[in-house]
Amino acid sequence: MADPKGFMTTPRQEWARRPVEERVRDWDEVYVPGALLPIISKQADRCMDCGVPFCHDACPLGNLIPEWNDLVSREDWKAASERLHATNNFPEFTGRLCPAPCEAGCVLAINQPAVTIKNVECAIADRAWEEGFTPARPPERLSGRTVAVVGSGPTGLAAAQQLTRAGHTVAVYEKDDRIGGLMRYGIPEFKMEKRHLERRIAQILAEGTKFRASTAVGRDISAADLRARYDAVVLATGATAWRELPAPGRELHGIHQAMVYLPLSNRVCEGDLEVSPLSAAGKHVVIVGGGDTGADCLGTAVRQGAASVTQLDIYAQPGAERDEDVEPWPTYPKVYRLSAAHEEARDLRTAPAADADARLFAASTLRFTGDAEGHVRELHLVEVDARREPVPGTDRVLPADLVLLALGFNGPDQEDGLVDQLGLVLQPRGTIARDDGFATNVPGVFAAGDAARGQSLIVWAIAEGRAVAAAVDRYLMGTSQLPAPVAPGDRPMRV
Repeated sequence: MADPKGFMTTPRQEWARRPVEERVRDWDEVYVPGALLPIISKQADRCMDCGVPFCHDACPLGNLIPEWNDLVSREDWKAASERLHATNNFPEFTGRLCPAPCEAGCVLAINQPAVTIKNVECAIADRAWEEGFTPARPPERLSGRTVAVVGSGPTGLAAAQQLTRAGHTVAVYEKDDRIGGLMRYGIPEFKMEKRHLERRIAQILAEGTKFRASTAVGRDISAADLRARYDAVVLATGATAWRELPAPGRELHGIHQAMVYLPLSNRVCEGDLEVSPLSAAGKHVVIVGGGDTGADCLGTAVRQGAASVTQLDIYAQPGAERDEDVEPWPTYPKVYRLSAAHEEARDLRTAPAADADARLFAASTLRFTGDAEGHVRELHLVEVDARREPVPGTDRVLPADLVLLALGFNGPDQEDGLVDQLGLVLQPRGTIARDDGFATNVPGVFAAGDAARGQSLIVWAIAEGRAVAAAVDRYLMGTSQLPAPVAPGDRPMRV
């Protein structure tokens, strides 16, 4: 603990965002470049080095947060990087994309603003790359065993890296034309520039992992061929079967799933397209769904020059403070949060129908109506109560030329035939069933990440990737020294 009074003398200060008017004109990350390092050592000083650090329990990776906070406060960046990478393969991803349940579990958060753990993590990761603290770590010897990983999102990449470093020969199969999964085509550039992903992929390649892009297992290569070719298979395909909205008028043109809209925008940033065929430019946009994917659509539509953007959230607006009776510390509370996209919408007044930040809370879609050409023009909604029952007399109509559905996911997409070809048993909610060792009902086939857990946070995805790697290593070798931070049945802290 570098400064015993740091949490008393230093106020919380977060990584500054660029001015709204500036950042909505480009696709760069929203943060001020270089603004984190001058403040981060003092912010790390605020860590109390608790006797029982609940930030560990709140983080499924078991990150050694007090340790690297102390090292950052002393500006020992090399040692901090070693401690951070001991539990997290991709801290530059989580430092930008994770909602930081560790901060909700910070002991300081009982009655003060939490330590900026996420910012400290990001600063360590970025400094580690700048200083060369993250070299490739190829194995000293090979085991002679082979593993196929299906899916190149955070779970698949973490599993592949761990298994390659353990000496196994690993190939990652990805149905898209580039590696990265949701981080590649689902996460907008303004949340995480793809250079961070490219840098980590280059490291994994240098360690010996092979990548097979544009290869859909079940279609381009059969599941039987994959099982015959490899000693073990890890299914990390993610939960990509999106939820639908069975409302009257859903068949109208101009109503699209968020994960059709967002990848096209990302392809523009990749240089594949000059303009997205689903651009929001000049259109009245309504986003149905109040989660992170909806916020990503919001920020994207603002940058594309939408005439207006409104986001519908079926839940009531949460309060600014934790409700200790319902969600006591150290659980992750549902409180009002202002993402960068919502801050932009608020300042630019993109949604005249909303109160402040483009969100209409406690709002449920009734139906869509369109023009004579069959294109959507209006969304009809109603206010709902806590039981999601309509409140009489609260019907409203919003102009809508483009409607984006961001309602979450039910499990892995089954269109490629992988599930049927393997004969996998599924859970009632559509996820892949597995035992306590991540093994499916098919010998030698394991499942991890959102495909088996259901949609979750990136930090859980990485934790599952590390844990399934340990399970596969044990299956192949009889024992394993790889860390297994979570079990299949583990869940976030709840009351």
